[in-house]
Amino acid sequence: MRLNLGSSGPAGFRAQGLAPRQRGFTLIELLVAIVIVSVLLMLAAQGMGGWVRNAQVRTTAEALQTGLRLAQSEAVRRNRQVVFFRTNAEPGLAATAAGDGSRWVIRWIPLPGDTVTAAAPALEPFVQGGQLADYAAGVTLQGPTALCFNSMGRRVATAATGVVGATCTAAADELLARYDVARAGAERALRVTVALGGQVRMCDPARTLSDATPDGCPA
Repeated sequence: MRLNLGSSGPAGFRAQGLAPRQRGFTLIELLVAIVIVSVLLMLAAQGMGGWVRNAQVRTTAEALQTGLRLAQSEAVRRNRQVVFFRTNAEPGLAATAAGDGSRWVIRWIPLPGDTVTAAAPALEPFVQGGQLADYAAGVTLQGPTALCFNSMGRRVATAATGVVGATCTAAADELLARYDVARAGAERALRVTVALGGQVRMCDPARTLSDATPDGCPA
């Protein structure tokens, strides 16, 4: 016996228009997808830009903090006064201080009778220098041009630093020397403080130091 499928077979499905249809995107659907992708990319770019600006502030503050701590440790290690100052010159013996400097220099301060010469490394007061990372990329830095540390690592006042433009102050009522680091468009600024006792610390100036906010700055 032969079974006659008639219109129920595959041919019957095709004849009745029941076969699957292949369909592409319409122009409107394509335009909507492009708009959505463009909006997402724009939001992602804005978020990435904020992250980059925040990172620039942090790297600058960290570079400053590192230089200050090194200056303090060198003062203790060498058992003599050391000056940390900002400069726009190439770090070295001839560098002069500048309040808007994008680099930093550490030098020990000569005593009366000291012979200072670049020909003998042991008699050259230049210790080390560095770059304030990303300072030139729109980051602002406000604070003292120079700070001095004594052989105990404490911040002291010194007028005769041996560096042009570098005079250190440390008044009794000035418990903290402050460096404020910021950038337009960054979500927050940072502050680097140096206490009279020599403690160097980074904090958030938008928050007040307390048990609940240990990352805040002293009031």
